[in-house]
Amino acid sequence: MNERIKNKLALLPDQPGCYLMKDKNGTIIYVGKAKILKNRVRSYFTGSHNAKTERLVSEIEDFEYIVTESNIEALLLEINLIKKNDPKYNIMLKDDKTYPFLKITNEKYPRLVITRKVLKDKALYFGPYPDVGAANETKKILDRLFPLRKCKPSQTKEPCLYYHLGQCLCPYYFDVDPKVYTKIVDEVKNFLNGGHEKIESEIHQKMVKAAENMEFEKAAEYRDQIRAIETIMTRQKMTNTDLLDRDVFGYAIDKG
Repeated sequence: MNERIKNKLALLPDQPGCYLMKDKNGTIIYVGKAKILKNRVRSYFTGSHNAKTERLVSEIEDFEYIVTESNIEALLLEINLIKKNDPKYNIMLKDDKTYPFLKITNEKYPRLVITRKVLKDKALYFGPYPDVGAANETKKILDRLFPLRKCKPSQTKEPCLYYHLGQCLCPYYFDVDPKVYTKIVDEVKNFLNGGHEKIESEIHQKMVKAAENMEFEKAAEYRDQIRAIETIMTRQKMTNTDLLDRDVFGYAIDKG
């Protein structure tokens, strides 16, 4: 352990974040996340490790760290830093876990689905999400706000269940104006790219109106929707020791 590493170890915070291990050439060779940066990073330089980790530690000449506001933000940042830098030890040490994305399909009437595979199918992919639960929660809220198609093209005899829940326009059963449908798809894209303020404002107006009409259950439902949107769309705010601040979540991939 060199003097530079010793000095940096003494400055590590008791906060969640990501750390980037570098070799003698300044190349990032490993990216990791931690609930408590101080404990996790120091652990590499104390105690015993397996052979692969020992090899990693033997090449570390410097490190950087990025403080995040939560463990979830640390996970999201880790995913994106690995994708960006492709560190060799992440490839050697990684498991087969893949992270979920939200996908707007490339169909006549696009659907919003959850997937773990990013294909070259001209669809739009948003994520990655830290786990399928987070992706499901986001999709559940979007399903309530935007009635994109849930049914199959063969759904022509009667409306699907989601239509009766207000969550599907059933475009293969009803004569839905393509322009209207496209507008809804664009609103979903805008939401997932961070443009949720307008929708939040509209729901807030509905909440106020419901409260004025003494429809308190409905007002509470709108309130919960606003809270859920705020939770989902909180931007990843990071304090960085050596790198520039960056927003790492909510990007779309068009693999066409």
